[in-house]
Amino acid sequence: GSITTSTKDQYDLVLIHMRLFGGICCPQTAFLLQRGIRTLDVRMERHSKNALSIASYLEQHPKISRVYYPGLKSHPQHDLALHQMRNGFGGMLAFEVKGGIEGGLKVIENLKLIKLAVSLGGVESLVEQAATMTHSKMRREAR
Repeated sequence: GSITTSTKDQYDLVLIHMRLFGGICCPQTAFLLQRGIRTLDVRMERHSKNALSIASYLEQHPKISRVYYPGLKSHPQHDLALHQMRNGFGGMLAFEVKGGIEGGLKVIENLKLIKLAVSLGGVESLVEQAATMTHSKMRREAR
């Protein structure tokens, strides 16, 4: 194989990553990737459709103060999302619960199917309360 970059710094960075992660994936990973890629378009379409349904429901819910999902017409960058995201708006959404952090914790405690965890690499549905997890060290205004 070869590495082609425009600078020595880029080359060194690629080399470090190759040493850490390997130059190629293992056969099992390649098999799973090849198998999964065949239905990716159908799965992403459903992923986006489900997220839009949930976001629309939450937007009308009396205990929700705000929903962040680019597929909603109320989203401040909806027009930009229409231009950039031509095949759906993805499956990630965020929302604010009336009652602040405590209200959010109450929602999480009452979930039956969705687990509390931080991950972007799995196939399961997850919930995170950023204010008490990934963003807990940030100033309140910056969250």
